[in-house]
Amino acid sequence: MAALRSSVMSLYEVSDIVRDASFLARDLLRGGEAARVSERLATRSLKAWDRIAARMIRVGTKTEMAGGVLLFDYDTSEIVLNSLRRAEKKARRNAGELSRQLGRDIDPALIAAALTDTEVLRASAFLFTNVWLDDLLTRTLHPALPRMCNTDGDELTFTTVSYPLQPEATADAIGLALTTISALQPESQTFWNWFEPQPNARKKRRTNGQTFVTSLGDGSLVLGTLELKNGRLVLEVNSQQRAAQGRALIEPVLGQLIGEPLTEARTVTQLMASRPASRSTALSSGLSADEERALLHATLDRHYRNLLNEPVPMLGNTSPLVAAKTAKGRERLAVWHKLLENGAARYASGTPMSDYDLSWMWEKLGVTELRR
Repeated sequence: MAALRSSVMSLYEVSDIVRDASFLARDLLRGGEAARVSERLATRSLKAWDRIAARMIRVGTKTEMAGGVLLFDYDTSEIVLNSLRRAEKKARRNAGELSRQLGRDIDPALIAAALTDTEVLRASAFLFTNVWLDDLLTRTLHPALPRMCNTDGDELTFTTVSYPLQPEATADAIGLALTTISALQPESQTFWNWFEPQPNARKKRRTNGQTFVTSLGDGSLVLGTLELKNGRLVLEVNSQQRAAQGRALIEPVLGQLIGEPLTEARTVTQLMASRPASRSTALSSGLSADEERALLHATLDRHYRNLLNEPVPMLGNTSPLVAAKTAKGRERLAVWHKLLENGAARYASGTPMSDYDLSWMWEKLGVTELRR
């Protein structure tokens, strides 16, 4: 009880979890080395790099967690951190102003002793609950999808442009006309990928949303697809802007072979609302579990290796390789990489996503010492 009486709530980053035994907790507000916390139940649900609000107390030679725990996502935890830092600065400033108003000289050391990180936390315990509860109520009462974009920064809108074929338009005639467009790669006599052979040639718009990427086996960016089916030529893309670009690309070369198209556009929200309420059985890929795992891991390897040279909003819109060259960039890299690993850890145990090893990126970027 004595230890609990003097304890304060703080924000901790979790790592090195030993199931049913312990985990490391690093105080994000007061700094210092991570402490080994003896804990059984929480280790069954915590994931590497989770951020939690809790009270840590010393009981004999062990550090234990007292009472309840609040789990924060990254963005919400940053709100807590920034709010507490502002509160500490404001308290120090107000203390100085009060001493001047009273006409008394107060020893700066006394002010510093009264406004330590621990004392600020002691007076701000309510903040953790308020921010956590506000986030929970907002997500529950006003659920919203994150803004999802393609690599051009366009909002995801799955768009289909369907052209009727003229009587004289055979598959051979359509295929011959499309061979004049170098950006189209035929996959069969009736299917083409529209790709961007030089991804860095066009300037991408910056966005704070999640980016949706489709690429070919060689890493080329897929902008859309064309398919001959049911007597129509169908262009499928993931934004209305790309639909306009695709039309401008193919209509001049197809000329009289096609008629006026019908266009259908559906947002992510509309697609989700149209899904049947009942769960459907997942389609089989025809591959074994090991083959699916190897295929997904190879795809993730290719994705992340390409990403090393791409601008990342969380890194100040610089690429990971560029960020690794500065101290500030390396700190951002560590936070970004922890978020990637934390996201992977949240997939069900034993799935291909959950056991994908991202440790090679720490070594590749030279920031292994920040993995703590």
